[in-house]
Amino acid sequence: MPDETTRFLKEEASRLTNENRDLREELTALRESVRALSALYYLSQEIKPETDVLQLLTDILESALVVLKASDGSLMLVDEETSELVFVVARGEIADELIGFRVPTGQGIVGWVVAHREPQIVRDVRLDPRFFDRVDELFGFNTRSMVAVPLQLDDGRVLGVIEVLNKVSDREFTQDDLDLLLIVAELSATAMRRAERATALHDRMVSAMQSAKKTGPLPPSPS
Repeated sequence: MPDETTRFLKEEASRLTNENRDLREELTALRESVRALSALYYLSQEIKPETDVLQLLTDILESALVVLKASDGSLMLVDEETSELVFVVARGEIADELIGFRVPTGQGIVGWVVAHREPQIVRDVRLDPRFFDRVDELFGFNTRSMVAVPLQLDDGRVLGVIEVLNKVSDREFTQDDLDLLLIVAELSATAMRRAERATALHDRMVSAMQSAKKTGPLPPSPS
């Protein structure tokens, strides 16, 4: 067999081996994403008055990191009194330091996302004039890239924002990542709305029961 033919066959075999490896990795990643989204959907539907909302938000964020293959992320909610964004849940290198930290109204990329109610992909935050570098400076973190999506209800009310930072292996965030995070954000908002309604219903029931105790038993219904 000529040397050129042998070389060609070896190159093709190597190429096909690499393609098969890439396909296996993509299939594994897809399966993990489906599992994470399925778990999140289940969580969003199984809301009860006793649901631990903070744990729910933590599960939501962890699902987002799995789906997007990223190392760090946070979920911030709008303080209705001050309009500031407050870090409620965080995962990653400086997660513990972030909880309770406030971002002034309209500041940063996350502030822009909330104000404009539009998701954003930023592949290099240092080139984006909206970037709020105060967090990096205070906690010694290095934000390289990010994707952020508002947590918005059907009536237009924005509850907050979910952001995912620094995709692993220094890869760039893609439109597919944004689309997946939009699904996560929609399920998150649904879960929080359900939790809000369940808690409100529970509070009304407790109030009614307490009221009934104060006023005594109801009179018998007329026969």
